[in-house]
Amino acid sequence: MRILLCLSLLLAVFTQTRAQRSVYTVTSGEMIFGWADVEQEVPIGSGSFEDVSSNLRFSVFFHVGQYVHLDIGNSVGLFSGLALRNIGFITEDDALDLGVEKEKHRSYTLGIPLALKLGSFRDHFYIFGGGEYELLFHYKYKYWMDGDKHKTSEWFSDRTKRFLPSVFAGVQFPGGLNVKFRYYLDDFLNSDFHKGDNPLNDYSRYGKTQMFHISVCWQFDTRDIEKIWGGEGSSRAYDTRI
Repeated sequence: MRILLCLSLLLAVFTQTRAQRSVYTVTSGEMIFGWADVEQEVPIGSGSFEDVSSNLRFSVFFHVGQYVHLDIGNSVGLFSGLALRNIGFITEDDALDLGVEKEKHRSYTLGIPLALKLGSFRDHFYIFGGGEYELLFHYKYKYWMDGDKHKTSEWFSDRTKRFLPSVFAGVQFPGGLNVKFRYYLDDFLNSDFHKGDNPLNDYSRYGKTQMFHISVCWQFDTRDIEKIWGGEGSSRAYDTRI
């Protein structure tokens, strides 16, 4: 059924005349409000897992996306592109009683989304939804113990999954802002990771580290940004060029 839907959509794209199609690029940033569903095995090796409370994690740096939109008339369209994103989670509940006051796990990712959008592009109002794969390329781990902060960071770390799939859906509003919900389909941390004698570096203690977040995004037509840098000014924040 999914294959038939994709084939029908592609057929609709290629049967449109040039005048009915519009292709343009959009530059985007976002504020992320994230949480995670975290479980720890207590004690390790017991096969029994307990929920660990996850605090709200807010991040705005560094998130940037460059997207290519294909509008098929005024009501149906697609978009894809590249997105740089800072994702992770925070916990303060030490289920293993290791003396940890707080833990922060985060990674920078590079994602490729593919989404369908439906609505009125002339009014800059539509819904959208799709999926994305993100490459995790720079991981940082911080924890606080006895009032002291400890941290480590690694490029292409074995502490996390290399790729994370997700699904997302949102609403685009006039003026360039949109609100989006994203749910990750796999765990963030690699539960097979173990290093040294420090029990905090034994990630088999995690049964689940599945993240989700709400983001507020703002978008600009890329050509308008070029005009601003060129000193020409801009008369719009977001223009679908229909």
